[in-house]
Amino acid sequence: MTDLAAFIADLPKAELHVHHVGSASPRIVAELAARHEGSSPVPADPAALARYFEFRDFAHFVEIYLSVVGLIRDAEDVRLLTEDIARELAGQRVRYAELTVTPYSHVRRGIPAAEFCGAIEDARRYAEAELGVVLRWCFDIPGEAGLEAAEQTLRIALDERPDGLISFGLGGPEIGVSRPQFKPYFDAARAEGLRSVPHAGETTGPETIWDALRHLGAERIGHGIAAARDPELMAYLAEHGVPLEVCPTSNLRTRAVASLAEHPLPALVRAGVPVTINSDDPPMFGTTLNREYEVAAELLGLDAAGVAGLARAAVAASFLPEPDKARLSDEIDAYAKG
Repeated sequence: MTDLAAFIADLPKAELHVHHVGSASPRIVAELAARHEGSSPVPADPAALARYFEFRDFAHFVEIYLSVVGLIRDAEDVRLLTEDIARELAGQRVRYAELTVTPYSHVRRGIPAAEFCGAIEDARRYAEAELGVVLRWCFDIPGEAGLEAAEQTLRIALDERPDGLISFGLGGPEIGVSRPQFKPYFDAARAEGLRSVPHAGETTGPETIWDALRHLGAERIGHGIAAARDPELMAYLAEHGVPLEVCPTSNLRTRAVASLAEHPLPALVRAGVPVTINSDDPPMFGTTLNREYEVAAELLGLDAAGVAGLARAAVAASFLPEPDKARLSDEIDAYAKG
């Protein structure tokens, strides 16, 4: 695995399921916590922060996640956070990333929508010009906040329409948050050219994935690991080429799976379901995209050629224009050939 880990570290990659605030490095979180000490439960001490990121279950994870969101108080915080994320991605040889952003959570805390979008766009331009990382945005609805959040997320997406925005998503808890209620908002986003990438089947069953496909027009599914419980659904995903954005360590840390040994990734691959490997909220889960590739290689029994295949699968499932897909795939091929 040492040689394979080295191969993965320098492998050009695309990341399709990674959250904006969830990618905040411990250094940035500690810095923001210290700046806002007394007005936030987030600890500034690194050891205490590591303990703070020990999640009892998915609901507890959401609670902690939102407390970190609360540390981001102005557009400058947004820009600094996003640039830091881009540097971390560049260090892992990520060439392209579709970052899931939840503007509603920041706008309701007082950052004007135009300033928020301006800050992420400034960081996007910096990332591409200075770091060689292409960033694109998925604006997602925090499902637990209901239809008001859906309405405002759609309005921000369509009114501000930052240049990097390519898709529309749905995150947060799945239990008690039905997918069909969000259909009008996804219909409107899709009519304006945004791609549909809701979370589904992470902590609930296959029916949530069916709902995302039937009602939200999902082109990719965030997580989607519950598909492994439904052979008909796996056959549908395989036949129609609908990729799953799989995040193994995330599933373990939120208790969506009991252990990595029990992760359904191998069953999904055996069924021909397209899968991509992603990091979700990497610092919060104590992982990186490189580490997730190592985990996937172990679960699937892959060598370097197989790992390069995972990287190509992410490019194929991305929303990059076809010429850019071809260039990145060629870079992966050239690297894999040595």
